[in-house]
Amino acid sequence: MNLTLPGRVLARATATLALALAMATGTTGLIAGTEAHAQPVTDGSFGFSGDADDYISGGRSYAYTTASQDRLNVSGDTGNGAVTVSVDGANGDWWTLNLAAPAGKVLTPGTYTGATRYPFNEGTEPGLSLSGNGRGCNQLTGTFTISAVEFGPQGYVKKLDATFEQHCEGGTPAARGEVRIENPAPPAELGLGLGIALDGTASALNGKATLHGTVTCTKPVQVTVAGDVTQVKKRDLIRGSFTTSVACTPGAPVAWTGVAVPTGAVPFQKGNVEVEGRATASDPDYDRAVTVGETVAVRLTRV
Repeated sequence: MNLTLPGRVLARATATLALALAMATGTTGLIAGTEAHAQPVTDGSFGFSGDADDYISGGRSYAYTTASQDRLNVSGDTGNGAVTVSVDGANGDWWTLNLAAPAGKVLTPGTYTGATRYPFNEGTEPGLSLSGNGRGCNQLTGTFTISAVEFGPQGYVKKLDATFEQHCEGGTPAARGEVRIENPAPPAELGLGLGIALDGTASALNGKATLHGTVTCTKPVQVTVAGDVTQVKKRDLIRGSFTTSVACTPGAPVAWTGVAVPTGAVPFQKGNVEVEGRATASDPDYDRAVTVGETVAVRLTRV
Protein backbone atom coordinates (compact mmCIF):
# COMPACT_ATOMS: atom_id res chain seq x y z
CA MET A 1 0.00 0.00 0.00
CA ASN A 2 1.41 3.42 -0.97
CA LEU A 3 0.87 6.35 1.37
CA THR A 4 1.11 9.94 0.15
CA LEU A 5 0.87 13.24 1.99
CA PRO A 6 -1.31 16.11 0.75
CA GLY A 7 0.81 18.67 -1.07
CA ARG A 8 0.09 21.40 1.47
CA VAL A 9 1.19 19.22 4.40
CA LEU A 10 4.29 18.00 2.60
CA ALA A 11 5.30 21.53 1.59
CA ARG A 12 4.93 22.80 5.13
CA ALA A 13 6.90 19.88 6.60
CA THR A 14 9.67 20.41 4.06
CA ALA A 15 9.87 24.13 4.78
CA THR A 16 9.94 23.52 8.52
CA LEU A 17 12.80 21.03 8.15
CA ALA A 18 14.72 23.45 5.95
CA LEU A 19 14.34 26.23 8.50
CA ALA A 20 15.45 23.95 11.32
CA LEU A 21 18.56 22.97 9.39
CA ALA A 22 19.29 26.59 8.53
CA MET A 23 18.94 27.59 12.16
CA ALA A 24 21.41 24.87 13.15
CA THR A 25 23.98 26.44 10.82
CA GLY A 26 23.29 29.92 12.18
CA THR A 27 21.42 31.42 9.21
CA THR A 28 17.71 31.54 9.95
CA GLY A 29 15.03 29.47 11.60
CA LEU A 30 11.85 29.03 13.57
CA ILE A 31 12.22 28.59 17.32
CA ALA A 32 9.52 27.18 19.54
CA GLY A 33 9.26 28.68 23.00
CA THR A 34 8.44 26.98 26.26
CA GLU A 35 4.72 27.47 25.98
CA ALA A 36 1.91 25.57 27.56
CA HIS A 37 -0.56 23.50 25.54
CA ALA A 38 -1.79 25.53 22.55
CA GLN A 39 -5.51 26.31 22.44
CA PRO A 40 -7.72 27.09 19.44
CA VAL A 41 -8.76 30.72 19.14
CA THR A 42 -12.54 31.16 19.22
CA ASP A 43 -12.68 34.72 17.89
CA GLY A 44 -9.60 36.38 16.47
CA SER A 45 -7.69 38.03 13.67
CA PHE A 46 -4.08 38.36 12.62
CA GLY A 47 -2.58 40.50 9.91
CA PHE A 48 0.59 42.22 8.81
CA SER A 49 2.22 43.97 5.87
CA GLY A 50 5.76 44.95 5.04
CA ASP A 51 7.97 47.36 3.21
CA ALA A 52 9.07 46.45 -0.30
CA ASP A 53 12.44 45.09 0.86
CA ASP A 54 11.18 43.35 4.03
CA TYR A 55 12.27 39.71 3.89
CA ILE A 56 9.39 38.21 5.90
CA SER A 57 6.47 39.83 4.10
CA GLY A 58 8.10 40.26 0.71
CA GLY A 59 6.34 43.61 0.53
CA ARG A 60 2.90 42.00 0.64
CA SER A 61 -0.06 42.24 3.01
CA TYR A 62 -1.61 39.29 4.81
CA ALA A 63 -4.86 39.03 6.78
CA TYR A 64 -6.50 36.09 8.57
CA THR A 65 -9.63 35.76 10.71
CA THR A 66 -11.43 32.92 12.41
CA ALA A 67 -14.60 34.12 10.67
CA SER A 68 -12.93 33.32 7.32
CA GLN A 69 -12.10 29.73 8.37
CA ASP A 70 -8.45 30.54 9.07
CA ARG A 71 -7.23 28.56 12.09
CA LEU A 72 -5.52 30.44 14.89
CA ASN A 73 -3.97 28.90 17.99
CA VAL A 74 -2.51 30.65 21.02
CA SER A 75 -0.54 29.67 24.09
CA GLY A 76 1.19 31.43 26.93
CA ASP A 77 4.03 30.22 29.09
CA THR A 78 3.25 29.12 32.62
CA GLY A 79 4.77 32.30 34.05
CA ASN A 80 2.55 34.56 31.88
CA GLY A 81 5.67 36.12 30.39
CA ALA A 82 5.18 35.22 26.72
CA VAL A 83 2.53 34.37 24.17
CA THR A 84 2.76 32.46 20.91
CA VAL A 85 0.18 32.85 18.16
CA SER A 86 0.16 30.44 15.24
CA VAL A 87 -1.84 30.87 12.05
CA ASP A 88 -2.87 28.14 9.64
CA GLY A 89 -4.51 30.03 6.79
CA ALA A 90 -7.30 28.55 4.75
CA ASN A 91 -5.16 29.36 1.70
CA GLY A 92 -2.21 27.31 3.00
CA ASP A 93 -0.23 30.13 4.60
CA TRP A 94 1.31 29.50 8.02
CA TRP A 95 2.84 31.97 10.45
CA THR A 96 4.06 32.13 14.03
CA LEU A 97 4.26 35.25 16.19
CA ASN A 98 6.06 35.35 19.57
CA LEU A 99 5.74 38.25 21.99
CA ALA A 100 7.63 38.11 25.30
CA ALA A 101 8.36 40.38 28.24
CA PRO A 102 11.96 40.58 29.50
CA ALA A 103 13.13 37.48 31.38
CA GLY A 104 11.32 36.97 34.67
CA LYS A 105 8.65 39.60 33.92
CA VAL A 106 4.93 39.18 33.31
CA LEU A 107 3.57 40.32 29.96
CA THR A 108 1.30 43.30 30.72
CA PRO A 109 -0.19 46.18 28.70
CA GLY A 110 2.45 48.64 27.51
CA THR A 111 5.00 49.29 24.78
CA TYR A 112 8.08 47.07 24.63
CA THR A 113 11.02 48.64 22.77
CA GLY A 114 14.40 47.19 21.93
CA ALA A 115 13.00 43.71 21.31
CA THR A 116 15.33 41.03 19.95
CA ARG A 117 14.73 37.58 18.53
CA TYR A 118 12.71 35.31 20.80
CA PRO A 119 13.69 33.09 22.59
CA PHE A 120 17.26 34.42 22.51
CA ASN A 121 16.38 37.77 24.09
CA GLU A 122 18.40 38.30 27.26
CA GLY A 123 18.25 40.42 30.39
CA THR A 124 16.01 43.43 29.96
CA GLU A 125 15.34 42.76 26.28
CA PRO A 126 11.77 41.90 25.27
CA GLY A 127 11.36 39.06 22.79
CA LEU A 128 9.75 39.20 19.35
CA SER A 129 9.61 36.90 16.36
CA LEU A 130 7.41 36.80 13.27
CA SER A 131 8.19 33.89 10.95
CA GLY A 132 6.51 31.47 8.62
CA ASN A 133 5.84 30.48 5.00
CA GLY A 134 9.44 29.26 4.97
CA ARG A 135 10.94 32.54 6.15
CA GLY A 136 12.50 33.67 9.42
CA CYS A 137 15.00 36.21 10.72
CA ASN A 138 18.36 35.07 12.07
CA GLN A 139 18.66 38.34 13.99
CA LEU A 140 16.02 40.99 14.46
CA THR A 141 15.08 44.15 16.27
CA GLY A 142 11.66 45.57 16.88
CA THR A 143 8.98 46.88 19.15
CA PHE A 144 5.49 45.81 20.12
CA THR A 145 2.61 47.25 22.10
CA ILE A 146 0.25 45.20 24.24
CA SER A 147 -3.10 47.00 24.47
CA ALA A 148 -4.79 44.21 26.43
CA VAL A 149 -3.85 40.75 27.67
CA GLU A 150 -5.62 38.34 30.05
CA PHE A 151 -4.24 34.98 31.17
CA GLY A 152 -5.86 31.99 32.81
CA PRO A 153 -4.30 28.90 34.43
CA GLN A 154 -1.41 27.02 32.85
CA GLY A 155 -0.74 29.46 30.01
CA TYR A 156 -4.37 29.85 28.92
CA VAL A 157 -4.80 33.10 26.97
CA LYS A 158 -8.26 34.66 27.22
CA LYS A 159 -7.55 37.97 25.53
CA LEU A 160 -4.77 39.56 23.50
CA ASP A 161 -4.69 42.84 21.58
CA ALA A 162 -1.25 43.79 20.25
CA THR A 163 0.62 45.53 17.45
CA PHE A 164 4.22 44.90 16.40
CA GLU A 165 7.04 46.06 14.12
CA GLN A 166 9.95 43.83 13.17
CA HIS A 167 13.23 44.52 11.31
CA CYS A 168 15.31 41.59 10.03
CA GLU A 169 19.12 41.47 10.16
CA GLY A 170 19.50 45.07 11.35
CA GLY A 171 17.84 46.45 8.23
CA THR A 172 15.52 49.44 7.83
CA PRO A 173 12.63 47.60 6.06
CA ALA A 174 10.00 46.38 8.46
CA ALA A 175 6.99 44.12 8.82
CA ARG A 176 4.15 45.68 10.81
CA GLY A 177 1.05 43.94 12.06
CA GLU A 178 -1.54 43.36 14.71
CA VAL A 179 -3.26 40.48 16.45
CA ARG A 180 -6.59 40.34 18.27
CA ILE A 181 -7.80 37.33 20.25
CA GLU A 182 -10.92 36.85 22.36
CA ASN A 183 -11.47 33.45 23.99
CA PRO A 184 -14.03 32.17 26.51
CA ALA A 185 -13.29 32.23 30.23
CA PRO A 186 -10.67 29.58 31.06
CA PRO A 187 -11.87 26.18 32.27
CA ALA A 188 -11.21 25.31 35.89
CA GLU A 189 -8.17 23.14 36.54
CA LEU A 190 -8.68 19.43 37.24
CA GLY A 191 -9.24 18.57 40.87
CA LEU A 192 -8.48 15.07 42.18
CA GLY A 193 -9.12 13.41 45.51
CA LEU A 194 -7.67 10.16 46.85
CA GLY A 195 -9.01 8.07 49.69
CA ILE A 196 -7.23 5.00 51.08
CA ALA A 197 -9.31 2.65 53.19
CA LEU A 198 -7.88 1.78 56.60
CA ASP A 199 -8.44 -1.94 56.12
CA GLY A 200 -6.88 -4.44 53.73
CA THR A 201 -5.96 -8.09 53.43
CA ALA A 202 -2.80 -10.21 53.41
CA SER A 203 -3.10 -13.42 51.42
CA ALA A 204 -1.96 -16.60 53.16
CA LEU A 205 -1.73 -18.21 49.71
CA ASN A 206 0.59 -15.86 47.84
CA GLY A 207 1.67 -13.24 50.38
CA LYS A 208 0.21 -10.32 48.46
CA ALA A 209 -1.47 -7.35 50.15
CA THR A 210 -4.76 -6.04 48.76
CA LEU A 211 -5.61 -2.38 49.36
CA HIS A 212 -8.65 -0.37 48.33
CA GLY A 213 -10.16 3.08 48.44
CA THR A 214 -11.83 5.74 46.30
CA VAL A 215 -10.96 8.60 43.96
CA THR A 216 -12.92 11.72 43.09
CA CYS A 217 -12.51 14.13 40.16
CA THR A 218 -13.97 17.36 38.81
CA LYS A 219 -13.73 16.27 35.15
CA PRO A 220 -14.17 12.88 33.43
CA VAL A 221 -10.66 11.36 33.41
CA GLN A 222 -8.78 8.09 33.63
CA VAL A 223 -7.06 8.00 37.01
CA THR A 224 -3.99 5.92 37.79
CA VAL A 225 -3.71 4.96 41.45
CA ALA A 226 -0.32 3.70 42.59
CA GLY A 227 1.35 3.22 45.91
CA ASP A 228 4.13 1.77 48.01
CA VAL A 229 3.43 -0.57 50.93
CA THR A 230 5.84 -1.10 53.84
CA GLN A 231 5.55 -3.49 56.77
CA VAL A 232 7.95 -4.33 59.59
CA LYS A 233 7.64 -7.76 61.19
CA LYS A 234 10.23 -8.70 63.77
CA ARG A 235 13.50 -8.23 61.88
CA ASP A 236 11.93 -8.30 58.43
CA LEU A 237 11.27 -5.19 56.31
CA ILE A 238 8.60 -6.12 53.79
CA ARG A 239 8.03 -3.87 50.78
CA GLY A 240 5.80 -3.92 47.72
CA SER A 241 4.01 -1.63 45.32
CA PHE A 242 0.76 -1.58 43.40
CA THR A 243 -0.82 0.26 40.47
CA THR A 244 -4.30 0.27 39.01
CA SER A 245 -6.43 2.47 36.78
CA VAL A 246 -10.07 3.50 37.00
CA ALA A 247 -12.42 5.71 34.97
CA CYS A 248 -13.56 8.63 37.09
CA THR A 249 -16.56 10.88 36.50
CA PRO A 250 -17.54 13.86 38.63
CA GLY A 251 -20.26 13.46 41.23
CA ALA A 252 -19.54 10.38 43.29
CA PRO A 253 -16.42 8.59 44.58
CA VAL A 254 -15.14 5.78 42.36
CA ALA A 255 -13.77 2.63 44.00
CA TRP A 256 -10.31 1.27 43.27
CA THR A 257 -8.46 -1.88 44.34
CA GLY A 258 -4.72 -2.51 44.16
CA VAL A 259 -2.60 -5.57 44.88
CA ALA A 260 0.95 -5.15 46.22
CA VAL A 261 3.43 -7.94 45.54
CA PRO A 262 6.24 -8.30 48.13
CA THR A 263 9.65 -7.66 46.57
CA GLY A 264 11.46 -10.28 48.70
CA ALA A 265 10.82 -13.78 49.94
CA VAL A 266 8.89 -12.66 53.05
CA PRO A 267 5.12 -12.27 52.45
CA PHE A 268 2.90 -9.50 53.75
CA GLN A 269 1.33 -10.56 57.03
CA LYS A 270 -1.49 -9.73 59.36
CA GLY A 271 -0.97 -6.36 61.05
CA ASN A 272 -0.24 -2.73 60.23
CA VAL A 273 1.36 -1.48 57.02
CA GLU A 274 2.19 2.01 55.81
CA VAL A 275 0.66 2.88 52.44
CA GLU A 276 1.96 5.84 50.44
CA GLY A 277 -0.61 6.32 47.70
CA ARG A 278 -0.79 8.58 44.64
CA ALA A 279 -3.57 9.36 42.18
CA THR A 280 -2.60 10.84 38.80
CA ALA A 281 -4.61 11.98 35.78
CA SER A 282 -4.10 14.27 32.80
CA ASP A 283 -6.10 17.49 32.76
CA PRO A 284 -7.84 17.39 29.34
CA ASP A 285 -8.09 21.18 29.13
CA TYR A 286 -4.46 21.98 29.94
CA ASP A 287 -2.63 18.80 28.86
CA ARG A 288 -0.79 18.46 32.15
CA ALA A 289 -0.57 15.76 34.79
CA VAL A 290 -2.27 16.34 38.15
CA THR A 291 -1.19 14.24 41.13
CA VAL A 292 -2.46 14.02 44.70
CA GLY A 293 -1.02 11.82 47.45
CA GLU A 294 -1.90 10.38 50.82
CA THR A 295 -0.02 8.31 53.41
CA VAL A 296 -1.98 6.22 55.90
CA ALA A 297 -1.60 3.25 58.23
CA VAL A 298 -3.67 0.29 57.06
CA ARG A 299 -4.60 -2.77 59.10
CA LEU A 300 -4.24 -6.02 57.15
CA THR A 301 -6.25 -9.09 58.04
CA ARG A 302 -5.16 -12.57 56.97
CA VAL A 303 -7.29 -14.29 54.33
